[in-house]
Amino acid sequence: MKTYITFTWKHILLFCSLVAGFQFFCQPVIVHAEEENPAGATGFTYSIIFPDNQVDKEIGYFKLNMTAGQHQQLNISLSNPSTKKVKIDVKLNGAKTNQNGVIEYGESMIKNDASLKFKFTDLVKGPESVELAPGETKNLELTVEMPETTYDGLIAGGIQLMRVGQDEATTNSGGSKIINQYAYVIGVVLQETDKKVAPDLALNSVKAGQSNYRNAIFINFSNVMAAYLDNMTIEVQITGKGKETVLYERKQTAMRMAPNSFINFPVSMNGERMVSGDYDADILVTSGDKKWAWKQAFKITDEDASKFNERDVGLVQKKGLDWNLILLIAGIFLVCIFILFFILRFFRKKKQKKEAAVKKARQQKKNQGKGNKSNKQEKPKN
Repeated sequence: MKTYITFTWKHILLFCSLVAGFQFFCQPVIVHAEEENPAGATGFTYSIIFPDNQVDKEIGYFKLNMTAGQHQQLNISLSNPSTKKVKIDVKLNGAKTNQNGVIEYGESMIKNDASLKFKFTDLVKGPESVELAPGETKNLELTVEMPETTYDGLIAGGIQLMRVGQDEATTNSGGSKIINQYAYVIGVVLQETDKKVAPDLALNSVKAGQSNYRNAIFINFSNVMAAYLDNMTIEVQITGKGKETVLYERKQTAMRMAPNSFINFPVSMNGERMVSGDYDADILVTSGDKKWAWKQAFKITDEDASKFNERDVGLVQKKGLDWNLILLIAGIFLVCIFILFFILRFFRKKKQKKEAAVKKARQQKKNQGKGNKSNKQEKPKN
């Protein structure tokens, strides 16, 4: 017996929320594993071959002491323990910070920050893919070419390894499709000097937007230095312009930022409609004894408020009936009733007049007939 599941738009919205929650709790991290990993769902295993300039061989990622203009080869051993050929996609990515304050080393849609001087993808190169025959072990070679100028601080990124064809292993039910994809992500941190660089923050913007299809205010700021910012806490309060009443607020702890990256931190509007107007954002970011505080004025336009309210899934669900439409229909209905009333009244009066005229004519005819009969009876006899 087959079971079919029908997905409505409500199911799709619920699935999006679950995916967002999964991404929040299952945050990507650098893979800490020097020894070969079991093939598992990926279909292959890997092991890192550390070079002599590796800072710490007890960690599971590359952390290298480099010099200006240095060229170096990095090696990762890839093995295919299965009986089928495996093709592995290789993708190189600069380290970014997502809106949850988690550093992403894998493939990401987040853009580079304006403060980034040297892109990781410009310095580290490698093949786009590697093919492994059944039972084969092959060396993945990547090249690093450091900038010619001396660079203080850290350049961070990641190497993503994912077996091709995982989208073929899908499950279909009632027209829905679920694709499970697995990948290894190996971090790479490059440094040329031992000079410690302190992180520093700069506020970019405060503006209205949406997080997971719900209204929010986004606080966008950058770590403009080539250093990690650890144990970061963000506190935000949103008030009306020049007012003290807090409309929306959020506090989050234990966050991190990658070197030369930005964070787009959302403050939820708690399912409320976005209202146009002038607002203030009080922002406090702390990390240990470091502190950054800003008070930023911003504006929500009528256009933005209308646009985001129409797209907010929570408001769409609560919206229910369109009262403007109901009032319009009710108004048209009442007008039609009045028009019909006057039409019926007109024809009723017209009918009454006609009936009265007929009745009057009959009465006159009847009276005339009685008069003729009376005249006949009073006629004298000869």
